[in-house]
Amino acid sequence: MRAFRYLAVALVLLLMVTALTPSTSAQSPVRLRFVSLAWQEDAIAAVKELVQAWNSTHPTIQVEYQQVDWSSIHDYLVTSFQTGDVPDIFHYESPQVLDFGRMGYLTDLAPLMSDDLRNDVLPNFWRTVSVDNAVYGVPYIVEPFVILYNQDLFEEAGIQVDPSQAVTWEGLREMGRQLTKDVNGDGRIDQYGAGLALRNPANRILNLSMAFGGQFFYQEDGRWVIRVGENELALARTLHDMMYVDESLAKDGVGLSSSELMAGFIQGRYAMIPGVGAFTRHDLAALASETFRWGVLPHPRATTARQGAVSQTLSIPAASRHPREAMQFVEFLMNTENMAKLAHSDWLLPTRKSSLGLSIFTTEEYGWDVVSASAVNLAMANWQIVPGYEEVRSKVLNPLLQEYFYDRITEEQLAQRIELEGNRILERYR
Repeated sequence: MRAFRYLAVALVLLLMVTALTPSTSAQSPVRLRFVSLAWQEDAIAAVKELVQAWNSTHPTIQVEYQQVDWSSIHDYLVTSFQTGDVPDIFHYESPQVLDFGRMGYLTDLAPLMSDDLRNDVLPNFWRTVSVDNAVYGVPYIVEPFVILYNQDLFEEAGIQVDPSQAVTWEGLREMGRQLTKDVNGDGRIDQYGAGLALRNPANRILNLSMAFGGQFFYQEDGRWVIRVGENELALARTLHDMMYVDESLAKDGVGLSSSELMAGFIQGRYAMIPGVGAFTRHDLAALASETFRWGVLPHPRATTARQGAVSQTLSIPAASRHPREAMQFVEFLMNTENMAKLAHSDWLLPTRKSSLGLSIFTTEEYGWDVVSASAVNLAMANWQIVPGYEEVRSKVLNPLLQEYFYDRITEEQLAQRIELEGNRILERYR
């Protein structure tokens, strides 16, 4: 009997201890690892601030911030997928995300996302991350091409522009001719109508050729091939003529990047820079003096105003142990205000209609209104889904386009060699 009483007391004490002991779930929240590629100071601060805001309000789902740089992210992810030690959420861009999705490395986000997010992101950007109705990332920031122009030089030349209306390419050529001058009378051009970065021209030429109807890559009998016809040559020919017929486009741009052109633009060597990404406004705002007056214009129209676009994305690996919790965090980052914060800190555009409508994207300051109006013209270029494109770009398109812009090969040779050498590479990817 006494033993029974001792047993009863022990049982009661055990129940009391159990009731007072915190549960394992309360002690161990779900922990997510988030890999970010934000690299400039304002963007890094914005991402870290949002991670901290999430962690302070979601004690059961905690996010660890991990910084990775753009130069190493691809190898980092490949290794992660192969070893199974994956981040739960990662930041990248749409062409690579499509590749990883096709290989089975990514979670299809379509069943996990809210209707609010699905319906508010512009449809043209969902196409950059979707394969056969599967969605392998949330596209959240994009970069349109614009024209930067020197307001003082335009006024001196008597050129009036309307930032709400895109000029044609012929209109751009005419402005370039008017703005090109031998300022000091020594017989040499000191002020060019335009400068354009063409060190690695392939992506820029392919994306902007969409306005002329140029595609470069076509499917024939279910296989990708390169075809270079009139629509594909139109932009390259226009730029070549501006260099060698009009002499209004500086030839030194063939060896320069966009950031390297900024010094010449600020010094007045180039009156305008077409074909430049919207982020370059960040560099210009940081480098130019307060007395330097510059503005932003929409990119020129051809038969249309379309531009090819790559979206930066957030994705969840298929090997993540917590895809639903990861998607909750993605939805938090991608709400109207937070997406706007991330895009604005990077001087790029958000993909949500509600974010684009916020006043920070419609102001005339730094040309945000012009940049935002370009969003509807952005479209997925088909090179993003062509197996072997990266090799074609680096071994064929970049070097041959540079040869053409240096005037070392003819237009006919350019077209023939792109088709011959490019299709030879594509054959190996079939």
